[in-house]
Amino acid sequence: PRLTASGRHDPLTQTYTLTISQQSGGEALHIPLRVGLIGPQGADLPLRLSADASTGGAAPPSRVLEITQTHQAFVFTGIDQAPIPSLGRDFSAPVIIEYPYRLDELAFLASHDSDPFNRWEASQRLVIETLMGILNGGAIEACAATLSAAIGQTLRDTRLDPAFRELMLAMPGEGVLAEQVVVVDPPALRAAREALARHLGRQHAPAWAALHAQLAPTGPYQANALQSGRRGLRHLACWDWAMSGEPQAITEAARQFEQADNMTARQGALLAMLAAQAPQAELALDRFASDLHDEPLAMDKWFLMQATRHLPPQAEPLLGRIRQLLGHPAFSLKNPNKVRALVGGFCLGNLAEFHRADGSGYQFWAEMISELDPINPQIASRIARAMDRWRKFTPDLQRQARSVLEQVSGRPSLSRDVREIIGKALADG
Repeated sequence: PRLTASGRHDPLTQTYTLTISQQSGGEALHIPLRVGLIGPQGADLPLRLSADASTGGAAPPSRVLEITQTHQAFVFTGIDQAPIPSLGRDFSAPVIIEYPYRLDELAFLASHDSDPFNRWEASQRLVIETLMGILNGGAIEACAATLSAAIGQTLRDTRLDPAFRELMLAMPGEGVLAEQVVVVDPPALRAAREALARHLGRQHAPAWAALHAQLAPTGPYQANALQSGRRGLRHLACWDWAMSGEPQAITEAARQFEQADNMTARQGALLAMLAAQAPQAELALDRFASDLHDEPLAMDKWFLMQATRHLPPQAEPLLGRIRQLLGHPAFSLKNPNKVRALVGGFCLGNLAEFHRADGSGYQFWAEMISELDPINPQIASRIARAMDRWRKFTPDLQRQARSVLEQVSGRPSLSRDVREIIGKALADG
């Protein structure tokens, strides 16, 4: 179900009216929606509905609204200044909520919402809206100004749990971003996302550097929640600092790789070098595999890091490297984890490389389905899902995708698992 919400503040009557409409595709559903109203100072306001006028007692800072009609208005009293609504708190209902937040309102929620998920979601929506502005031709400095200020505030907020700060500061992946675009142009989407990452890296380079230094380990590796959160945030800081292009950032990433006493720290440093396309990255990749070749989980990570690499537009297609890795001694099409890491990582997790204009990614997909389906139909069906959203892409990519899908669907030996997914992909829309 989809809810559309809007709000109006009346300073004369000191009321705030929250209007909610539901689109369920049938009769109106009974939807419990927990909401809060956040005042200009960042605190939850006491919520008293006009229908509560005769009741006493303190008003709660959050309450559940019972949505039972296709269109309802809820009037809150005692609201002397315009608030910003926080909708769907505590996962009160499995619904999609649409509210026309401005960028500054999303930044405010990302800094002040007392509901952790809504606070995180506001930060993600802020990134998405910023990227949509860049994709539509806006200047990156102007489009990213509000986002950059919000990131600066989160970087300074040491009260937040390290793991939560990492979530707040991490940029949405290309797959998430593609869902927000009507027609997906993978190279343009990647270029916008990476341009924004480099811009934010440069804007906050001193803060990323300081955070990376502050979170340096002071003792041996510990497998607990606090240390895991600190490591995750440090690796994010390393990645963002490396995206700034500062030579010192690459030096520190290389030092972290060399001095790390655990795989996670080495992987974090290697991901930063790969993202920044640092010259040290290739040697580090070789070193990672050489040192950890007898660790299956580490090699899964190694295959995945290479399958999801972002290369510059002028570089040779990544697919050539993927084909080489199919013959690596540690890889086997009979090992589901290795297939998920390398083949799945490329087809499902590398938007721009898989959806190259020449269609080579689609041909590779067809080859892999042909080889995997007789071995493991479940894994083959997972890889097949890389093509189930083909109608979202540019017309030329759609044409090539349809051709490959029809080619594969015509194979008489196709398993039921794969045939169902491909048949549905061709029928949808």
